[in-house]
Amino acid sequence: MRLTRIGRAAAIRWLMASYALNPAAVARAQDLIDKRQYVLDSDWGEVQPDAAAQNAYLEQHSWDDYAAWHLGLTKGASDGTKARHAFVYGDFRRVHRAGLIACVYRAAEWRHKDIELAAHDLLQRLDRVSG
Repeated sequence: MRLTRIGRAAAIRWLMASYALNPAAVARAQDLIDKRQYVLDSDWGEVQPDAAAQNAYLEQHSWDDYAAWHLGLTKGASDGTKARHAFVYGDFRRVHRAGLIACVYRAAEWRHKDIELAAHDLLQRLDRVSG
C-alpha cells in the first residue's frame, strides 16, 4: 500500500513522541532571563549541550535540575532518563536566544503547541529584557 502525502504526514505524527510542558523549566528560564543570565548571539549547533556535557552536568546535579533545562517532558518515558527530557533551551548556565528559537521552530514543526507557545513567550520576554 502506498501512502499519500497526507497519509504519510499523519503516520509520522502518530509515530512522533508526545510531550508535556515542563513548568519548572519555564520558571527557570524566566528567572534566568530576569537575572540577565542569557546569551543573545550564539551558534546553537555549536553550544547546544552534547551527550558529554549532559553527562558532566548530571554528575554534579540532580535529575530535577537537569529537567529544568528542558521545556518538554516526553510522555511515557521513565523519570531519571535522558529520554524523558526534550527541548533544551540553554547551555546549563545561561539561556540562549538561539536555543529558544530552536525550541519554537521544532515544536511548531511537529505541532507541540504548548511547548511552542511557552518557548515563544520566553523569547518575547528575553527580547523585552535585553532591549
